[in-house]
Amino acid sequence: MHPVLEGIRLVTFDLDGTLIDSVPDLAVAVDRALDDHGVTGRGEGRVRDWVGNGSHKLLERALRDATGELPAPEVHESAHEAFLHYYGQAPNVKTRLYSGVREALDVLHGRGFALALVTNKPHAFIAPILEEFGLSAHFGLCLGGDSLPQKKPDPAPLRHVARHFGMDVQECLMVGDSRHDIDAGRRAGFRTLAVPYGYNHGEPVAASRPDAMVESLAELV
Repeated sequence: MHPVLEGIRLVTFDLDGTLIDSVPDLAVAVDRALDDHGVTGRGEGRVRDWVGNGSHKLLERALRDATGELPAPEVHESAHEAFLHYYGQAPNVKTRLYSGVREALDVLHGRGFALALVTNKPHAFIAPILEEFGLSAHFGLCLGGDSLPQKKPDPAPLRHVARHFGMDVQECLMVGDSRHDIDAGRRAGFRTLAVPYGYNHGEPVAASRPDAMVESLAELV
């Protein structure tokens, strides 16, 4: 086992950019929502830099990039609703697990670690994705960006997870791909682990100074 797991009983994972590469499907839904509002789609490459702060922020960034200005509230909300509709229709067409994810989750689950998922993605999309990959039974708790009043980088969701499992924060590890994950983990009192392959707004996640980094989650086990 990786040294970062010493003394750890609960491992909390981010989803997008950590366990799955979901940008191809997210980009399709974003571009279809923009097209409905007379705006040219932005493409997968642009969307990849905007993921991580929840779906409302994703659509705000897309609209602002396309028009050069902050969208009016009614336009933002309408585009967001369209995005939710399109993404809900097809969240798993091109989405893939990153290498090493299944191996790591299988081993950690089998060895009795409590596993949780904390993502800023709307909660309604979590179950279909986990079911598609046969991972639903691995997680004892899943929180979306709309599950609580706060979302990452606020530490509240992670503290909620620790309380749910009856764990001291010093027994908990946060695993993510972005500065928001590392910041939330650090502020919650969790140990932190980063992967470098995900979505961090074009910045190296190492700059956030996680407690440890791995190239693949398979290195955990």
